[in-house]
Amino acid sequence: MADTRKSPPGAKALAATTASDQRTRMVLDQVEKERVASDAKTVRLKALRLAKEAEEAAAKAAEPPKVKAKKKKA
Repeated sequence: MADTRKSPPGAKALAATTASDQRTRMVLDQVEKERVASDAKTVRLKALRLAKEAEEAAAKAAEPPKVKAKKKKA
């Protein structure tokens, strides 16, 4: 009598491949999320740096120019 409970040939290999593919997709998704978060952080920090530099440039432009002292001849 044939055992009807047996899985078709290659079913274990297919299941292992599917599990491996799922793990690979999960890792790739996680890496993508981390990259997006890192990119967002970089954009935010760049905007803050540019704003700070613009503020410093405006403050420097508002200051009166310094007058250099003339050297006395001996």
